[in-house]
Amino acid sequence: MRKFRKDKTYWMRSVCDSECIWRITVVCRTAKTISLKGDGLQGVKRCRISQWEGVEQCRPLGNYSMAPVLSADKEVEE
Repeated sequence: MRKFRKDKTYWMRSVCDSECIWRITVVCRTAKTISLKGDGLQGVKRCRISQWEGVEQCRPLGNYSMAPVLSADKEVEE
């Protein structure tokens, strides 16, 4: 299973505009939540982790129909 890791940066893409990409860094994590900072977030945001097909996910910008999903398999290559 792919999991979020502390101090790693992940990316997510807008559903409406494919050129809009957010980069989000994991500040810390527990078994059920992660704390995030980065594009589109004011300060540190805490999110509950869910799973889909063996990959951890969360919705740091809110839970609405077109909300982007941050996924643990989309790590930024440095």
